[in-house]
Amino acid sequence: MGGAAACVPSAKEKQEAKLDENSKADRGPNPVDLHVGARVRMRRKFLGMSQEGLADTIDLTFQQVQKYERGSNRISASKLYEISRALKAPVSYFFEGYGESEGVEGFSESESEQFVHGFLMTTEGIELAEAFPRIRNAKHRRRILELVRALAEEDDTPDIVAR
Repeated sequence: MGGAAACVPSAKEKQEAKLDENSKADRGPNPVDLHVGARVRMRRKFLGMSQEGLADTIDLTFQQVQKYERGSNRISASKLYEISRALKAPVSYFFEGYGESEGVEGFSESESEQFVHGFLMTTEGIELAEAFPRIRNAKHRRRILELVRALAEEDDTPDIVAR
């Protein structure tokens, strides 16, 4: 007699479910999804493939690839397998570097190391890491490094208002 009513969530249950959804949204992307997405992006860029090219290969829209790379959408196991084939990398490649320091007692990655790793995962970081070693002249490499240091110091100092 009252069996059907038991399947309908109460107002309180609906409110609790909504709170659970909101708290999930507030947390942001899962760190594993961020890492895997960044590795997809890095590998794609390394191969010189566009988001559109990858999307066409795995039968998605480039917007979906963008969401995967940002970590805002989770990549399913089957889709990660397709991506690994398209990017000519084993599935394990996309997890490399994640959680490796967790098992070592007393080890923690410094803020500087985290910053460098984060930079190397950006488009500019990838391009710089690929191009810099191709500069054969050691003097030119040193001059470029001096320029980068000077520009970085300039950004660290407050702007002086011209009169």
